[in-house]
Amino acid sequence: MRPIVVMGVSGSGKSTVGAALAQRLRVPFADADDFHPAANIAKMTAGHALDDDDRRPWLDTIGTWLADHADGGVMSCSALKRAYRDQLREHLADVEFLHLAGTPEVIGRRQASRPGHFMPASLLASQFATLEPLAPDERGVHVDVDQDIDSIVNEYVALTQREPK
Repeated sequence: MRPIVVMGVSGSGKSTVGAALAQRLRVPFADADDFHPAANIAKMTAGHALDDDDRRPWLDTIGTWLADHADGGVMSCSALKRAYRDQLREHLADVEFLHLAGTPEVIGRRQASRPGHFMPASLLASQFATLEPLAPDERGVHVDVDQDIDSIVNEYVALTQREPK
């Protein structure tokens, strides 16, 4: 079973869905937010978007985790640009993506329900501006986030025919 990256803008539910999916599939779970260096967290907390130079070493660390879990694992990671996903694929070519897709209104409501997160709601517009949805040649699926967690996980499992280990 190849590893899965649960991707999307901040507030789309990557961590919650990723943990639930990993539990369903009985594989390890990691949250990319836990891999950010302190400088990245400080920058985002101050309301500044990360640039590609900030993300490059962070994505390499995530790519290493994916390669170390080539037999199965779930990682939540924004992976907003094709170039970021390509960088992850440099570590493990057959990684699969689950894009949690939603409108700015739906995501904004979700963000408002999680006070204290280091990513301020003010950066949501920059997240949507950066987002490049999965291209047809990328391994993965899109699932609408405007439903409960179990429904999202069930839809993903049905679309990909994934079964627990």
